[in-house]
Amino acid sequence: MNSKILIVIGTIIIIIAISGVYYAQLNNEEIIKRKAVQDVSDSDIQKKIEPNIPASLFRMIVSEDDYIINNGIKIWSNAEFELKPEFADLYDDIGITNNPQNTIVILPTFTAMAYSENGFYSYYKQECDTNCLTVEIDSYQLGYHGSDNAVKVLKLLGYSFVTDVDVDKNPNILSKYDKIILLHNEYVTRNEFDAITNHHKVIYLYPNALYAEIKTNYDKNTITLVRGHNYPIPEIKNGFDWKFDNTVFEYDIECKDMYFYNIANGFMLNCYPEHMIYKNKVLLKAIKEF
Repeated sequence: MNSKILIVIGTIIIIIAISGVYYAQLNNEEIIKRKAVQDVSDSDIQKKIEPNIPASLFRMIVSEDDYIINNGIKIWSNAEFELKPEFADLYDDIGITNNPQNTIVILPTFTAMAYSENGFYSYYKQECDTNCLTVEIDSYQLGYHGSDNAVKVLKLLGYSFVTDVDVDKNPNILSKYDKIILLHNEYVTRNEFDAITNHHKVIYLYPNALYAEIKTNYDKNTITLVRGHNYPIPEIKNGFDWKFDNTVFEYDIECKDMYFYNIANGFMLNCYPEHMIYKNKVLLKAIKEF
């Protein structure tokens, strides 16, 4: 066969191969972005809706007047969730109780402490001096800023948990797991930051995670803000100078255009899912499948 013809054929084969790789990458990105775009609230599977409560995959137990309004959206406070017997097959699909995974969720306990009364946010609001930047490690309520709804839902679906304290004291604990699910862990220690960002697969389920550095003093049982969130100088935003910081998405709580996107060691969600984690089967299925 003529050498020129062989060169032409070889060139065509290379072009086709390159195109195939690009097409595969493009489709993979599209799949990732589309994994969490549908809400179950108007799906056929949602047959029964609790009185006066948004469509939910779980039975919700709330106090009638216990909610906050965030950007015009009602978000229930201190909600409790129970499995619905009629959704048993769905829970198998979106949960891991009967399909175990080597996955761990990190409870944002340091963040819950930072948001506690007379904590960091009292300082930010200029209601107290820097004394409020040291908070006791004690009992806490996760609440809206501590991803309370996500914690309760993921527990019902079979996921296991460790706390920020667990990871700070023993960063190597994360290496035992194939996948890490991070919530609104806004305030973390350097030990924790390094352990999380060096893990090979992390699902960053809430924006604004890993935003500010704190230090712990287990003798005094306290955490103290070190750097970040405009401290110690206003110009400092992310305390770790983390290039993947996605705080810009923190205030999108409607999640109308919701998708995951790739970063170096995992996937990030582009909105704050606290008010809809309990009613979006596609989001929960995506968390399981990553």
